[in-house]
Amino acid sequence: MKMNAFPVPHGDGFTLVETLVVIALLTVLAVLATPSFFAWRVRDQVDARAKALVSTLAFARGEALRRSARVTVCRIDSALHCLAAGKPCPAGTADWSCGWAVMLERAGRSSLLRMQPDLAAVSVTGTLTDVAFTPPAGQVIGSFRSFEFAPRSPSAATRGDRWRRCVRIAAGGRARVIEGACGASS
Repeated sequence: MKMNAFPVPHGDGFTLVETLVVIALLTVLAVLATPSFFAWRVRDQVDARAKALVSTLAFARGEALRRSARVTVCRIDSALHCLAAGKPCPAGTADWSCGWAVMLERAGRSSLLRMQPDLAAVSVTGTLTDVAFTPPAGQVIGSFRSFEFAPRSPSAATRGDRWRRCVRIAAGGRARVIEGACGASS
């Protein structure tokens, strides 16, 4: 009696119909999950942009203290020049989504210390004037300020305060991120 070293199984495996049913179910699940993945990505972009502004403001305040000079955070154009108050971005939007820069001001001259490029997918609304930090305490010139971050093109899945972030700057120069719109109760 000869034994086969590799027996061939009979009746094991999946049929074509079973395989097609599994593929159809996976396709339906992928289609249903796509909006939530899109919403997650948009919320991540809004969070990252708000944290980038807070980081930039902290850097600018620290540089004003360290260098004993006025340091300004301003909206920038494609040539890295500060935009005048109220002037729209090169893309035509009247907000901070065109990017911003930290500028050191000494003897009537400005020099670039750091910049944040544009991100058109996120709307950054707030006052269109520069944020200036002055020595010796790094205070903000002016009063309290806030910036609201939101998806530029909100979908049904990304509407509401849950998808917005607010950055508030105290007169002392410290900034913080708050979940929700700036007008919402916090």
